[in-house]
Amino acid sequence: MIETEVKIRISSLKETRQKLLDLGCLVDRDWYREWNALYDFADGRLEKARQALRLRRIGRKAFITFKGQPLKSRSFKVRQEYESEVKNFRHFRKILQQLGLRPVFEYRKKRMLLRKDRVKICLDETEVGNFIELEGKRSDIVKLANRLGFSRKDFIKLDYVQMIKEKRQRDYLSSSSKPPSSSSNSSNSSSSSSSSSSSSSSTSSSS
Repeated sequence: MIETEVKIRISSLKETRQKLLDLGCLVDRDWYREWNALYDFADGRLEKARQALRLRRIGRKAFITFKGQPLKSRSFKVRQEYESEVKNFRHFRKILQQLGLRPVFEYRKKRMLLRKDRVKICLDETEVGNFIELEGKRSDIVKLANRLGFSRKDFIKLDYVQMIKEKRQRDYLSSSSKPPSSSSNSSNSSSSSSSSSSSSSSTSSSS
């Protein structure tokens, strides 16, 4: 099936949740936690083809999802998606391994599911911030977004994997380029001083 969705960055999950309820949205599932892992072959062929195979775990349930290459769209993320429940998580991971697939990226998020008519709504708390995700027909998405005070310019087509990878890369570069802390310098200085003093003392004794 073809999935059409957008993400919008929000400042407050609580306020957005209340706005949604005020608009008549229904809660499908209250807050829960997800673990997600992307799988790929050793040569990275899925990533190169801009496809994704995701294994997701929610409590005792697990789901495998294949996502096809994104289709052209100016404002929306549009791609083929096929999902199926996994009955035996441990055995299924072994099957993936035997097929030559391995986990290449993992992330977690906290999510709430709501619905407004034909639009599926997700409120997400992630390591890159808080978001609302709207999935459905383009016209329905735009209409609901407008009622929430957003427009097309607020739409984000990137997926969480792309955003999290970029953030982790920035964090890594930032931490690896930091100069030594002042306390560390002080400590080194102190050590040097002590060492000098000790050396001096030793020389005096020798003389």
